[in-house]
Amino acid sequence: MSVLALVPARSGSKSVPDKNVLSFRGRPLLAHSVEHGLQARNVDRVLVSTDSERYRELALAAGAEAPFLRPAALAGDRSTDLEVFTHALEWLERHEGYRPEACVHLRPTCPLRQVEDVERAVDFLLGDEAADSVRSVTAASHTPYKMWRLADEGTLRPLLESTIPEPYNLPRQELPVVYLQNAAVDVVRARVIRRGSMTGNRILAYVMERFQDIDDWQELAAAERDFVPGEMPTGRTFAFDLDGVLATLVPGNDYRRAQPYPAAIALLSRLHAAGNRIVVYTARGSQTGLDWRAVTREQLRSWGVAHDEVHFGKPAADYYVDDRMISLSSLQAWIQTCTRNQRSKTA
Repeated sequence: MSVLALVPARSGSKSVPDKNVLSFRGRPLLAHSVEHGLQARNVDRVLVSTDSERYRELALAAGAEAPFLRPAALAGDRSTDLEVFTHALEWLERHEGYRPEACVHLRPTCPLRQVEDVERAVDFLLGDEAADSVRSVTAASHTPYKMWRLADEGTLRPLLESTIPEPYNLPRQELPVVYLQNAAVDVVRARVIRRGSMTGNRILAYVMERFQDIDDWQELAAAERDFVPGEMPTGRTFAFDLDGVLATLVPGNDYRRAQPYPAAIALLSRLHAAGNRIVVYTARGSQTGLDWRAVTREQLRSWGVAHDEVHFGKPAADYYVDDRMISLSSLQAWIQTCTRNQRSKTA
């Protein structure tokens, strides 16, 4: 029975631009999910579905298959998982005659899942012929038995209809445990997808300890490492790594194809405007011997990167914004907290 792992990676994220390929611990986010699929003993193929040629190249560099580009109509904010998986299955059957038994959904936004999570979820499904799918879940931190709907008259109605008398007045410990889907790994039989569902009727639970999905800068920062917020610094030196932090990672080290991260550059500009010294550093050419200095300086100029120096190598600095000390997402969360602190002091 063939098992296909599919990593959906559209390029149009608004909460975090280019979220699916943002550097996480030194590699694009999608590369972590590709690796989980490749290392799972019971997954036969790993495919990335994307609408971006650049994402496609990064997927191939990570070891995935990416035989097609997803149509733009299936890569919008309202595009559904079902549409993406149906398109992939139809393409593979039409062009290769390939019909897997099951599909594994590996979202790029869950880089901290373990390979064992993938393997166990697949085993759950294949071990139960009556099961349509497996969905990873986590015990919910808030019980819906204490949640309400606001009626038109301004009165409250319980969110859940329950046989428990007035559950909203009971201690949380006396209420049933409920679970929240955590987006780490889902497995579904391909025939269920072809019938028009991502779950079917008999859904097995793969229970995990924590919620993993990353949807904004703060969640990315929390997933990568804790960074203690404080006051907005001034008079310090910040060294920003170029590729993967200020600009996109590119396959084959052809840095002429790199594109800027506007949100990262805006963050850098705030630090520079606050009186900090900004140093951009890069290892471009360190392995190949090629001279990327002219290309790099022109990119920084055209992208509007406010900086004091450019180092080809690692300079002395107070803070390094890269995959080893302060990640871009951690810095974003820190500065947002500093801004809120400053506003509260002046209020």
